[in-house]
Amino acid sequence: MSPSRRFLLRGAAAQGAALLLAAPALAQREAPTGRYPDPSVEILDPSFGRYRLALAAVERLATGFRWSEGPAWFGDQRCLIWSDIPNNRLMRWHETTGRVDVFRDPANNSNGNTRDRQGRLITCEHLTRRVTRTELDGRITVIADRFEGKPLNSPNDVVVRSDGSIWFTDPPFGILGFYEGETAQPELPTNIYRVDAASGRVTVATGDVNRPNGLAFSPDERTLYVVEAAANPRVIRAFDVGEDGRLSNNRVFFQCRDGETPDGFRVDVDGNLWCGWGMGTPELDGVRILNKDGAPIGHIRLPERCANVAFGGRHRNRLFMTASRSLYSLYVNTQGLPYG
Repeated sequence: MSPSRRFLLRGAAAQGAALLLAAPALAQREAPTGRYPDPSVEILDPSFGRYRLALAAVERLATGFRWSEGPAWFGDQRCLIWSDIPNNRLMRWHETTGRVDVFRDPANNSNGNTRDRQGRLITCEHLTRRVTRTELDGRITVIADRFEGKPLNSPNDVVVRSDGSIWFTDPPFGILGFYEGETAQPELPTNIYRVDAASGRVTVATGDVNRPNGLAFSPDERTLYVVEAAANPRVIRAFDVGEDGRLSNNRVFFQCRDGETPDGFRVDVDGNLWCGWGMGTPELDGVRILNKDGAPIGHIRLPERCANVAFGGRHRNRLFMTASRSLYSLYVNTQGLPYG
């Protein structure tokens, strides 16, 4: 049995048989809409036409959650792991069967998740105010929980660069109440942090973003995109990434309008940003696609506000969307970045 296989089995075994027996009730796969092309996939600019598959439609894979976030794809196991923050659990969807089970419960009000270059799960936890790594044998290692002796706020979203460094945002959302964590007073600014792969040293990548949220790298990793959640309306910012990991040239990549609320996002091989979107009027709910110049080119309409996305499937051409109470997917004519 491979190490990664043991890792995922341990996650399920830790929950006990009762949870696994109850879990299939959550799986409510729905057929795609009855019409091709799916009218939910909107072309806002002709350049988006190449990314829409005429014979693919939005599918709801599962529902019955409270607030879905932080999807991460495990290709060798053909499964998706994501957070159900208020229910304090990590969920898992199996591509081969459509089955949904509980991967970890309790999960410390986990939020953002990703996978590192060794295939391990990296998780942001609100309740414990830390970033952790689930080792291949199931052990949990703390990556970061303090900076300069003070506790982090509530790590929100996380990405791993090709050099193995771990980058995460640290807004206060998980300590503002008891729904997604526990109330506490912030002791640190809302920084973006970088964890060095070799030494494990935690440094501030930038403190220039007020309440940073979702983040992702461009295909060449020379640009870091991040959502500034405190801005009203919200802003997606871009930074140049130096050879030493330092960020510079803070600039506005996309200025949202009233009601446009990006949260988490991922980048495809052409440099397009696929952004969780909504929170204003219902017609804004879903995923907004921005090209590498910051122009809106497409929109995927969902019946719920979408928080975050991940690319997966055998060819990384299936977009998974964690949207409020449900999990959705759509095949697209592009590929997400590896480990994105």
